[in-house]
Amino acid sequence: MSSLIAVRLETGEGAVPLFARFSYSADSPYAVQAEFVDGVSVLASWQFERQMLAEGARRPVGEGDVTFCPQRGAGGAEVRISLRNHDGGREGHAVVCVHAGALKAFLDRTYAVVGEGEEFLELDKLLEEFLSEECR
Repeated sequence: MSSLIAVRLETGEGAVPLFARFSYSADSPYAVQAEFVDGVSVLASWQFERQMLAEGARRPVGEGDVTFCPQRGAGGAEVRISLRNHDGGREGHAVVCVHAGALKAFLDRTYAVVGEGEEFLELDKLLEEFLSEECR
């Protein structure tokens, strides 16, 4: 399941409106995928831990490359997502703000797929996949 949510990329010159496609699957019950898009182009892709994303709507969480923090914006309650990237010696930093209500609605839909605390990984299957890739 996925949701396309309007977000705001904060820059030194102001804010840039974008969209984020948040996706969730029972096959990876701890993770939320986020693709930040401008029209048809995917600008960046990130994977967030679902529980951390949910907590970030209520209180500051995270350290290092990904942090979430609730804040008040012009449009009401929102979640500030701070992202750091260390790619090939180049370091990047971005701040994206998402409306808290839209994020909560998406998370509520994920809990309808896999309830909070009901996450389960088939470790034998995961190990089998890992070993089959290592042998190639």
